[in-house]
Amino acid sequence: MNFESISEAQALGLDPSHLVEISPGCLIHGAIEAPLSTLYDKCRADGCVLSVASGYRSFDRQLAIFNAKARGERAVLDDAGRPVEMSGLSEREQLFAILRFSALPGASRHHWGTDIDVYDAAAIEPDYRVRLTYDECAQGGVFGRLHQHLDSALTAGGGFYRPYDCDRGGVAPEPWHLSYGPLARRFEQVLTRDLLGDQLAVTDIELKSAILNHLDAIYARFVCLQKRDV
Repeated sequence: MNFESISEAQALGLDPSHLVEISPGCLIHGAIEAPLSTLYDKCRADGCVLSVASGYRSFDRQLAIFNAKARGERAVLDDAGRPVEMSGLSEREQLFAILRFSALPGASRHHWGTDIDVYDAAAIEPDYRVRLTYDECAQGGVFGRLHQHLDSALTAGGGFYRPYDCDRGGVAPEPWHLSYGPLARRFEQVLTRDLLGDQLAVTDIELKSAILNHLDAIYARFVCLQKRDV
């Protein structure tokens, strides 16, 4: 499959020119629209309505999320879903606690339009607030049936996979997060450690000193994913 060239600005979430809108306010890379439609059809055949809770997220939006957590304006949670007491942590510890669930601006896969967070609209009432938690996706959870079907559908091919399928010591497992591998792999190649560092060096971001001092470890642990065949 051929794709257009990827710019550094697109890899960093600074250029949305490659995106299309699939629902009000929800953008994805134009090249994944067809394979996503195929995945929709597979899930619908099993009685599930695959819906996108989150697609593209800009650099500025990710920056706002990160800064709010670093300032204590937004809760930072541990693996058990409990608020982390940030005041007792070093800057490095604060940074790594945030990165467990929230990417650095410039380092989020949602910048590319290749990655989506999904849920089953057929499993909930209109007023249900989708939280995107592990419990929702597990067997017996509200979206457990969808994810059981996705286990088979993703294995059968089509390009989508779960980049955070298990705990590798960096980002926490996110079964709801799907990535279109054939295209995401190309964005991964563009998003180098130096490109990310140069952008963050000129960004008004909290914990900047800790970020730049530990960027090598951050890039290896939270940005680079274990190589997989997709």
